[in-house]
Amino acid sequence: MNTVMTTSRPGLAELVERVGAVAARRMPERETAFAVADVLRERLPGLEILTEQEREGSPDSYMSCLLHAQDDFSIVGVVWRPGQETVIHDHVSWCAFAVLSGNEHETLYRDEGDHLVEIGRADNRPGDVSGFAPPGDIHKVINTSQEVGVSIHVYGADVSKLGSSVRRVYELPVRQGS
Repeated sequence: MNTVMTTSRPGLAELVERVGAVAARRMPERETAFAVADVLRERLPGLEILTEQEREGSPDSYMSCLLHAQDDFSIVGVVWRPGQETVIHDHVSWCAFAVLSGNEHETLYRDEGDHLVEIGRADNRPGDVSGFAPPGDIHKVINTSQEVGVSIHVYGADVSKLGSSVRRVYELPVRQGS
């Protein structure tokens, strides 16, 4: 088994153990995402899971900090300065996330082949936890707060091998309705 843990961080070892127990159950992706979201809800890590320097983020774009990776899941800290955003994308696997600071405004889309349709929006604030799995995971996220945003993402894949959790970037036009 491939395992990468960057350092000993407050709360990380327990999170790895608890997520590992869920992943070992080999449930369908959606059920796994929801079960890992429950793990995050029960024991939400604090901001100190990232170093002070990591929590500053980058002026260029949002920043991902790999905290743990093994064959069946990875834990990543994501840091967003105000206004930083992702492109429209989907993922290689299930995901559960928890917002520790900031406001992650998420716009959800459906792929209609030659265009995307917006199907929902959510403001994820500190303490909010959610999970999702492909298909139906096309989204864009922006930190709409005036503070640095930090979130913890758990993916059902080894992102140290893949380089990213993103499966595909969408450059299709967005239309109203289908």
